[in-house]
Amino acid sequence: MPSRRSFLSLAVPGLALAVPPARAQATVEWRTPAAVAPRVSYQAFHSPAAGTRVSFHLYVPAAHAQPGGRRYPVVYWLHGSGGGVPGILPLARLVDAAIEAGQVPPMLVVFVNGLRMGMYVDWMSGTVPMETVIVRDLVGHVDATYRTVAAREGRLLDGFSMGGYGAARLGFKFPELFGAVSIIGAGPLQAVYGGDRANFRVVSPSRHAADNAERIARESRVRMVIGDRDETYAKNEAFHEHLERLGIPHAWIVLPGVGHDPMAVLEALGDRHWAFYRAAFR
Repeated sequence: MPSRRSFLSLAVPGLALAVPPARAQATVEWRTPAAVAPRVSYQAFHSPAAGTRVSFHLYVPAAHAQPGGRRYPVVYWLHGSGGGVPGILPLARLVDAAIEAGQVPPMLVVFVNGLRMGMYVDWMSGTVPMETVIVRDLVGHVDATYRTVAAREGRLLDGFSMGGYGAARLGFKFPELFGAVSIIGAGPLQAVYGGDRANFRVVSPSRHAADNAERIARESRVRMVIGDRDETYAKNEAFHEHLERLGIPHAWIVLPGVGHDPMAVLEALGDRHWAFYRAAFR
């Protein structure tokens, strides 16, 4: 979850990232520091796409330790720009409390390492295969290692800011992998696209939604959530209208008085947040 400043510094349409390629590559952190949170462990696996070990954090519900062959749905949480480690503790507490209260079924939560400014896309330079690391390597590793519902019906993508953009990108590009997509306070503007507007459009959620509109409309569960004081509101509203024109059913939730603040969004949503999860995993 980024600070307001870190997000705003990146939110200029079409602006190329003001970091030389060599420096950008040097700041890639495929392994983050470990976070301490309830029922959360620090994990790392070898990613063929990255050519190295990549870290992630994993929340495992208490029920997972019980004997038997029960399998669990998985939420892939995509963090905002600046890195996701600081947000793991409050999010894990929310999930744990919701499961204990019976608001959601027991589930795994994968806190993805999306880098500080990875944008959940394979970079145009070829130096950072972020998308491939997630959809090919990480999802495969999680399904092979844990007792998951290893099907689209058992996978939900959720994320805030840069992560909301990433959830839309990956969820709409790969509807065969993810059955539900939650887009919260999406911030879609970053320059891992080499400053190339054509490339930005090719890999954009708008393009993927259009390409796969029929299947998404038929099979996927989608929601958009935005505070009416969020500086990205206008762009989110435009994307909501784009989905309407494509005939993609989705919830459009506007939260009065809420800005670009993930915990404020989740607090304002209350049980509506978990209702989306319940519907996705019923």
